[in-house]
Parts: sequence; C-alpha cells; structure tokens
Amino acid sequence: MSSANPSPLWQPDRRQIAEAQVTRFQAWAAERYGAPADGGYPALHRWSVADLEAFWKAVADWFGVHFTTPCSRVLGNRSMPGAEWFPGATLNYARHALRTADDPDRADTPAILHTDESGELRTLTWAELRRQVGSLAAELRALGVRRGDRVSGYLPNIPEAAVALLATAAVGAVWTSCAPDFGARSVLDRFQQVEPVVLFAVDGYRYGGKEHDRRETVSQLRAELPSLRAVVHIPLLGTEPPEGTLEWSALTAGDVLPAYDEVPFDHPLWVLYSSGTTGLPKAIVQSQGGILVEHLKQLGLHCDLGPDDRFFWYTSTGWMMWNFLVSGLLTGTTIVTYDGSPGHPDTGAQWDVAERTGATLFGTSAAYVMACRKAGVHPSRDHDLSRVKCVATTGSPLPPDGFRWLHDEVRPDLWIASVSGGTDVCSCFAGAVPTLPVFIGELQAAGLGTDLQAWDPQGHPLIDEVGELVVTNPMPSMPIRFWNDPDGSRYHDSYFDTYPGVWRHGDWITITSRGSVVIHGRSDSTLNRQGVRMGSADIYEAVERLPEIRESLVIGLELPDGGYWMPLFVHLAPGAVLDDALRARIRQTIRTQLSPRHVPDDIIEAPGVPHTLTGKRIEVPVKRLLQGTPLEKAVNPGSVDNLELLRFYEDIARERA
Repeated sequence: MSSANPSPLWQPDRRQIAEAQVTRFQAWAAERYGAPADGGYPALHRWSVADLEAFWKAVADWFGVHFTTPCSRVLGNRSMPGAEWFPGATLNYARHALRTADDPDRADTPAILHTDESGELRTLTWAELRRQVGSLAAELRALGVRRGDRVSGYLPNIPEAAVALLATAAVGAVWTSCAPDFGARSVLDRFQQVEPVVLFAVDGYRYGGKEHDRRETVSQLRAELPSLRAVVHIPLLGTEPPEGTLEWSALTAGDVLPAYDEVPFDHPLWVLYSSGTTGLPKAIVQSQGGILVEHLKQLGLHCDLGPDDRFFWYTSTGWMMWNFLVSGLLTGTTIVTYDGSPGHPDTGAQWDVAERTGATLFGTSAAYVMACRKAGVHPSRDHDLSRVKCVATTGSPLPPDGFRWLHDEVRPDLWIASVSGGTDVCSCFAGAVPTLPVFIGELQAAGLGTDLQAWDPQGHPLIDEVGELVVTNPMPSMPIRFWNDPDGSRYHDSYFDTYPGVWRHGDWITITSRGSVVIHGRSDSTLNRQGVRMGSADIYEAVERLPEIRESLVIGLELPDGGYWMPLFVHLAPGAVLDDALRARIRQTIRTQLSPRHVPDDIIEAPGVPHTLTGKRIEVPVKRLLQGTPLEKAVNPGSVDNLELLRFYEDIARERA
C-alpha cells in the first residue's frame, strides 16, 4: 500500500506545525517527563506507548486536571481487562467541562451554539450553561438522585441534553441516552438493563421538514421502566407536560453554582451501548476520569481544539460522537449542536450549518461526504468556509474519492482527518494529527498512548498487510465493565477472547510502513448505517415477529465506492408470498420499531438461512461471500449445518459482480 510512495494530499506548513498544541506539548513533556525533544510525532508516539505512566501524567498536568485527592500512581494494575488508572485520585468530569465559566473574560462567550432545520441560531453562554447545570444538579439531588444512580435521556442533539449530562455527572450519577428516532423496543432493550431513576424526554422531534410526535413512545417507556422516580418533559414541539411529569423550565430556573461530587477516577460517567449483534446490546460503562483524560488528549492534542475554536460534529445522542462532541467543552471550545436531518432541505445542509456557526472543525460521516459528491454539491462555491480548518469523518472509512472531493470542493489546503475508533472506548484508535501529512485513503496515524497494531491469526504484527485491529496496552477510556456482567465474562469475551490480554476490536486494518492506517471495515457482522451501529439481532427480533417470516439474515456491506449495501434475506413461512405489500410491512416494522436508518436496501427471498452446528446464524461468511470471497475461503465447511444453502448467497454475489 505504501510501496508506491505517493505524494501527500495535504501537509501542514511550518507555522501550523509550530503552533499545534501537540508540538508545544512535546517540547514541554521533553523538559519535564523525558519525552523525546526531536523526531516529531512518530517519536512522541513511540514514547507515549513505551512509558504509559509518564505520558498520561504529562497529559493530566498539561491540561491542568484538578484532582481533589491526588493519585498514588498513574497506573496500578496494567492488565487488560482490569487496568487500574490513577488509583486513589478523585475528580469530577463536569467541573472540568465548566471551567471556562470561571474565567470572567469568557463567561459571557458562547459555550454552545445550537441550530436546527429552521436555521435559527440559539446561544448558551458559559455562565448560562453553568447556571442551568447548577440548578438542575440541585433539583436532581432534591429528587433523591445519588452517586451511582442512572439518569436517562430520550433526547435529540439539543443543548438540554448536554445540560442534563453535565448535571448528572456533577452529582456523581451515571448518564445514558438514546435518540428519539429509536423505537420503544430499542430504547427498552437498553434502558431496562441499567434501571434509570430519572428520564428526560422530548415530546417529539423535527426531521426532514416534518414533526415526529413521540409522546406515545414516552408513555410506553414510563410504563415499562418501573425504576423511574421522575420524568422530565422537554416540550420541543410545544406540548403540555403529561400528568405526573416535571417541567424542564422549572428544574433549570434556579441560580446556583454547581456542587460537584468528587468521585473516584474510575467512577462510572455514562453507559453507552453496543449494537447488540448477539442478543441484547452490551451496556458499556466508562469512567469519569478515563473519559476526561482520553478526551482531553484526543480533542486537545489530536483535534487541536482550544478556546478560539468552534466544534461541530453531525451526530445523534444515540452515537458516541455526541458524547465526544460534548467533551469539546473540556478544552474551552464552543460546541455546535444540530438537531435535524443531515440532508434537509438539500444535501448540502451540513455545510450551511458549518458556515452559519463559524465551525473551525467540522465532523461528519464518510457517507455524507460521498452523498455530497454524488449529488454534485459545491461547498466552497456556495458557502463561506474560510474558518473551517479541518473536516473530520468517521462512521466508516472515507474512500479515496472522498478525500479528493473534499480537497477539490472545499479547498486544497484543508486538513482532512478520517478517524476510526469505537463506542467501546468512546474515542479514536487512529486519525487526526495536525502535524502530519494526509495521504489519500489513509488515517494519519495511531493515537498517542494507543499501541495500535495489525495482527495475523497467530498474533504476529503485520506492516503493509491486512490484519486484525488490536491494541496491546490499556487505554484510560476502555470500559471499566459492562452493566449486569458480574463476573466480567461478557466483557472478556467481547475483546480478549481471541488474543488473551490484548484488545481485539473487530476491524480489518493495514498499518503502513509510513505509520498511517487504512481501515477495511468490520471483521464481524455489525450493521453501520450513517455512523449508527445496530446489531443484526435487533433486526431479526422485529422482522421475525411477522407471521410470514420464518427466519431472516441481514448483512451490512461496505462497498469499494464508499457506499453501503444492506440486504435482508427472508426465509418465508409455508404459503407466504414476498410481494410488495409484505416488503412494505417489513420496512415499516423496522422503521417504527428500530430505526429509519436501518431499513434494508433490498429484501430478497432465500431458500433458507445457514447456521453453525450450534444453531447460530452464519453472518460473517455470507458477508465474505457477498464481497466476492470464494466459498472455500469464506467458510469452514465442517462448521455449517447446510453447505448447499451457501451456494444461493454465492450466486447472489456473482449476479451483483
């Protein structure tokens, strides 16, 4: 991949390198912590993984992390899983997110800029954000919310969601959220696991120029979450609060400074959810301290964000990028929240948001970039994007044509950062580095403190060859545990089963001899649509409730042109016919019960669904077949209950090719 020695698409000039926060950090850490003074980013990265304790102590000191109780050391137990970070230290994530409000020169500058499909711009200053968080935290305590209790949000990407998260963290409770386009079943599969005591919920949301009333769904959530002590109504559509609910405006009317519960470094901050490929979504618990130092590193050093920046990432509260966006506040950055469709009123809508809000870092999905290219959007012709320093993409790998299009259509000196990480760590394994060149189709480098490698099945590192994405040392934001996993077996089996003591993520990657990274998509069967991951199990549960469907198989396929094909194969019950009416009912079922993003592209009748000998549906081998892998290489014949069935899927692949 690197043998052709291609020219970079972009490289930072001397001034950009000198002014980048990571350059200043390296010089400072060289004086105090033994970091290499020379050799640029590659040397800094080598040191950061070789001396984890010195590196993470330097990060905490550089960003002025406030430990109420100091730590005895940086890293206790180093093993994975179970690494023990900053043992003995106490702190509070929300205190750090609101520090800028303490600066009298900045208290009245924007902390959050919010806009939606109407185009109206709403500003929440640092002082106002702190006041609302203080008021809401006091009201949560008055409701009896205590350290460790779970607080949930059924909310779109609006400032109220950020306020609720920060107030939850301030009292030492544990935040969790789903977007309001999730159907009741999808939300309950997540929230029922963690038993929230408070639910913040909107009455509906606006998307694609339409209003979507969610009051009935909220009513169902209230009925099926017996742990709830309070429900807070946020009238996004202007409706009256239902009986027995509290009003958002009343809970945020007070004028009090936040009181912070100083919690242990590894105290839970939030619960995120995996896609649920094999049953219920995994409830992933990450810590206040781990997220704090990881996000300071990622946003401050890698994304180069600071007080003069405006940070916009198109996301929903059901995706880890929303949590990542809120953490922009940690670096004193103004964050931009947007609630609405990425392509309304037209495909170029997100560029309009970037222009109107003066975004300096604009984050989106690779799929959006490719949709703009296909639709003939001309961002720099139609918008003033002079403030945008960086366009970052995630959700899926940005194809080479996406790099070229951004370079040609935004501007030639644009820093393009394709990044890749996971909900599992709520961060990036590889991606943005402001001091390195950008090569077409490649992520710039592995992240600091992240010993990212590509391994073959025997656990040997590979260079310039495709291998499994592994991380060989602990990261502070790795899960402290999964919820309802008392012996840790589900956590262990999710990441450490293949290579004991080493994190295996489930992506195919190449690490080039230049140190850049190429992502080839999932090595498992997660469905990833517009950055929102969902497991096939969710689809099966919904579809197979229909009497006509005996069994189904859904596959998500990354295409070479950057597209994504998601077919649903259905094995029909005797006498059933796959006509337009049944196809429409299947699509409607998925749209309403799960998510409009995960409606399949094609619904195809199949003679049956292949299984392993233990009765598990065979997804990854079918995905490989559809990608063109020959049958004998795609599957071990001895592991399949009916090998002949796979020939049907092989024929589909041949027809598509």
